[in-house]
Amino acid sequence: MNVFDGEKWTLNDWRVITLEDWALIRRLAAEGVPNARIAARLGISRTTVVKAVASDAPPRYVRRPTGTSFAVFEPRVRALLAEHPDLPGSVIAERVGWAGSMTWFRENVALLRPEHRPVDPADRLVWGAGDAAQCDLWFPPQKIPLENGTSTLLPVLVMTAAHSRFVLGRMIPSRATQDLLLGMWELLQLLGRVPRRLIWDNERGIGRGPHRSEGVSAFMGTLATRLVLLRALDPESKGVVERRNGWFETSFMPARSFASPADFNDQFTDWLATANQRVVRTTKAKPTDRLEADRAAMLSLPPVPPVVGWRNQVRLGRDYYVRVASNDYSVDPTWIGRMVDTYADLERVQVRLDGRLVAEHPRVWARGLTITDTAHVTIAARLRKEFQQPRTHVAGDDLARDLADYDRAFGLTGEEVAR
Repeated sequence: MNVFDGEKWTLNDWRVITLEDWALIRRLAAEGVPNARIAARLGISRTTVVKAVASDAPPRYVRRPTGTSFAVFEPRVRALLAEHPDLPGSVIAERVGWAGSMTWFRENVALLRPEHRPVDPADRLVWGAGDAAQCDLWFPPQKIPLENGTSTLLPVLVMTAAHSRFVLGRMIPSRATQDLLLGMWELLQLLGRVPRRLIWDNERGIGRGPHRSEGVSAFMGTLATRLVLLRALDPESKGVVERRNGWFETSFMPARSFASPADFNDQFTDWLATANQRVVRTTKAKPTDRLEADRAAMLSLPPVPPVVGWRNQVRLGRDYYVRVASNDYSVDPTWIGRMVDTYADLERVQVRLDGRLVAEHPRVWARGLTITDTAHVTIAARLRKEFQQPRTHVAGDDLARDLADYDRAFGLTGEEVAR
């Protein structure tokens, strides 16, 4: 069976017209060959020739519709999908009592599902200069060696200026709020300006819904910018940075190895310097060429840096260690029992007493380690030895006192004392 202009027709019982026959019929008719001669040459009827000449499309095979085993279950499947559009096919099969092939059933359900699933259109967004920067965490699919010999997957904070498509990024130790704010502040300093909006999805260390993690609101207030937390199931609003994450895995990661997080950051920074000079398909321009106009419309960096980093105030215990981000760092034991202030950024850990630096260590990204300064151990041994030595009494400094002195102080005589 063939179709011309929606009309089904058959040539002969023994032969069906082909695409080559259809093309030949139309060519011969255009050359003025009579329909009867064309029909005789091809061995077909003149009616077939007339229909082939009048048609605008080649013939195609159309199978006669027949009922399937799924047709009996279709109304019940549609009723379930109308109420639960994302109901798994296996559950639907159980509910309707399907006993046939699951693959065949799932294929038919997949054809019906789009008719019942709600539509979520995605608009084309236009980003003005200086308007926004999209932020996200990218997890490179390669473990990074740490200080204790182990390796782990670490997050990379990526920030993309939406208008210019200029990309900045840095590997950070964790997804904790302190490290996220440290990373954001470092990238903003590299950018030299502050976008009017910083767009995040529901990252736990930044905030979810109407709630903000501790320190995030103060950070945004110091920058005088606005934090935008996207709703769930809205990846298009952060699509610029999301596409960059996929690009990193296909263009930056292949054939690379890293000795440490610092080595990763060095290689990534060098690669971004080249990547930001490539023409972006959507903007038809290089990010570096659009960056100045983007920066000019952004806000200035605050005159006072925001309060970021790991901060805590503790009383230094006898073991003279303080804990920062799951690691213990030694402090000068001279100040045991005093209140000290701890501070850590992405590179170092500092301990201060009344503003005076009493300990400093490189920050360790591994977890559960003890970092000791040998000088602190030496001081602790000396103090311990001094503490264990018996105290010597100075001659002439006898603290014993005659009890009669107390009698005289209270005006008591010998007879009154005897009574």
